Amino acid sequence: MKKIIPILIAFILVLSACGNGGKDSSSKGDKHEVKHAMGTTEVPKHPKRIVVLTHEGTEALVAMGVKPVGAVNSSNGDPWYPHLKDKFDGIKPVGDELKINMEEIAKLKPDLIIGNKFRDEAQYKKLSKIAPTVFSKELRGDWKDNFKLYAKAVNKEDKGKEVLKDYDDHVKKVSDELGDKKNQTVSMVRFMPGDVRIYHQKTFSGQILKELGVKRPEGQDKNDFVEKGLSKERIKAMDGDYLFYFTYQDGDKKVTQLEKDWLNDPEFKKLNASKKGHVFKVSDDVWNTSGGVLSANQMIDELKDKMMEK
Repeated sequence: MKKIIPILIAFILVLSACGNGGKDSSSKGDKHEVKHAMGTTEVPKHPKRIVVLTHEGTEALVAMGVKPVGAVNSSNGDPWYPHLKDKFDGIKPVGDELKINMEEIAKLKPDLIIGNKFRDEAQYKKLSKIAPTVFSKELRGDWKDNFKLYAKAVNKEDKGKEVLKDYDDHVKKVSDELGDKKNQTVSMVRFMPGDVRIYHQKTFSGQILKELGVKRPEGQDKNDFVEKGLSKERIKAMDGDYLFYFTYQDGDKKVTQLEKDWLNDPEFKKLNASKKGHVFKVSDDVWNTSGGVLSANQMIDELKDKMMEK
């Protein structure tokens, strides 16, 4: 009997060690590593409570069928952009993209936070103490790079590829429908408080025009962001066969007056786009500020409708 007892104890210890080893392996297997703008972070393979700190990031997740528990509210809308409010219903706002609310984020007890280095680099360490945090790098240019990162972070890469394929198919379809219209130049202008800008290629809408194969006026066909701080001497640089403009509203009526002042300027009325009746006001939310795949698809349809009607 004395010989049997040590053997039984040893057997129990082996089983216990195997059990613990299985538990550790399972725990590690529930996570995966994601390389991002701030380094490499181990995140849950199946996150259940995600908080997103950019508009385009929220669009990306919703497009993949993943609804975050929290997200930054829209700069226009209460709390979501009008064109997205139905899709974002049930998501809790956690402050503005330019000023996130740490307390509200913590209250939601997230298991994953998705944000952007350009916006919140200074807050990264604090956010990481709340939950594993993954940051994209930029908010300009090709939004698809960020989309792919978000798909990896939430372990939905296959679904992400499907969403991007649908988008690419949409681009090709509309590009084909535009036909020779693509050879007409498209200018893009933005009015905002105290500033008027011409938008180039390295912008959300500029990238979409490039994908569609739509020509840009010579001065706007540049792989950079915008020409800002325009004076009225630069009105001629706004010209194109079509001119689309969007206005950023911040509750200040001065920007509305600024828009009217420029559109009614005699030099603006001399533009070819003005003479042809090809000046169109479009949504700043859709064409610029939101910046995600849902808005991109809507912008493409709006562009096609306007260009095909005249």
